[in-house]
Amino acid sequence: MVEEIKTAIQSGNRFFITSHVRLDGDALGSELALYLMLKGLGKQAVVCNQDPTPEQYRFLPAAEYIVHTVDNPEEYDVGFILDCSEAERVGSILPYLTEIKTLINIDHHVSNGGFTRLSMLDPKASSTGELLYRLMKAMNAQMTSDICTNLYAAILTDTGGFRYSNTGRDTLRAAGDLVEGGASPQWISENIYESDSPAKLKLLAAAMETVEIDLENRIASMTVTFEHLRRAGATMDHTEGFVDVPRTVRGIDIAVLYTQMEEEKFKVSLRSKGRVNVEKIAGRFGGGGHTNAAACRISGNIEAVKALIYKAVKEL
Repeated sequence: MVEEIKTAIQSGNRFFITSHVRLDGDALGSELALYLMLKGLGKQAVVCNQDPTPEQYRFLPAAEYIVHTVDNPEEYDVGFILDCSEAERVGSILPYLTEIKTLINIDHHVSNGGFTRLSMLDPKASSTGELLYRLMKAMNAQMTSDICTNLYAAILTDTGGFRYSNTGRDTLRAAGDLVEGGASPQWISENIYESDSPAKLKLLAAAMETVEIDLENRIASMTVTFEHLRRAGATMDHTEGFVDVPRTVRGIDIAVLYTQMEEEKFKVSLRSKGRVNVEKIAGRFGGGGHTNAAACRISGNIEAVKALIYKAVKEL
C-alpha cells in the first residue's frame, strides 16, 4: 500500500489535506509536515480544517497557511484524511472529500476499519505523525527542520510527552532522528505545554473542584460544564490535557473528563494506565480510540452519564 501511496503522490499535482474536528497536536503536526513535504516536491497543496487552530499549536511551521474553505474541490487530484478513523470525523469538510477522486487515509486508531481504497493504517503506531515519518523515509523525502518540528510535535503530544504505553522503541528512534533533523524538544514543549492563557488556568481551577476519586474501582474524573467555561472566559480548546490530571493520582488506572457539549450531552474522554483498555468502554457508546486513550459522546444529564461510564468500567 505504501508503494501505491508513493505513486499517487508522484503522479498527482494538487493535494487536499484535512483531519478531524477539535484539532490536536498529532492532527496538526501531521497535516503541516505533509503539506511542507508536498510543497518541497513542487506540488500544490492546501490544509483545510473545520475548526480553527488551537492557540498552543499556532507556532508550528506553516500553521498560518491553514484554511477553512476551498473553491472547486473537484480539481484536487488527491485528498489526504489524517488521524481519522472514519470520514465523518472531518466534520463540515466532508462534502469536499466527496468531490475528490483519490482519497488516502493515514491513521493509527484501533477502531479504523478502513474507509478509503488507499490507506496506511497501523494501530500499533504511537501517532499519525510516526506513520508519516515512515512514509517520508520510504520516499527518501527531504526532511527539513520545519518538517521535523511538525512531526516531533505530533509524536510528542500523542504519546503524552513519551509517557504513554504507546511509546515504543521505533517511536523514540523516530523522535531522535527528528531532533537530529532540526526539531528542538525544549522549544516545542515550551510552546505546547508552557504557554497557557489565564483563562485555561481559571478553567482548570474550576474543573479541579469537581474531581471525584474512587480508589475501589481505580477511577478518577473531572467535569467541565458550560458554566465553568463562561465563568473562566474559556473555550473548549482550553480543556486539552485536562483528562491527564486525574490520571496522575496514585492507585488510579482510569481517568475520565466529562465535557458538556449540549444541555444534556457530554463528551467523555478516557485515559488509562498499563493494559486497561478504555477503547472498549468508548466503543460501547459509539466512540473509539486506542487502548489507553479513547473518547465517546453520551446523551443525558451528568449523573446519568457518569452512571453509564461507571457501569462500563466495572464490566471491563
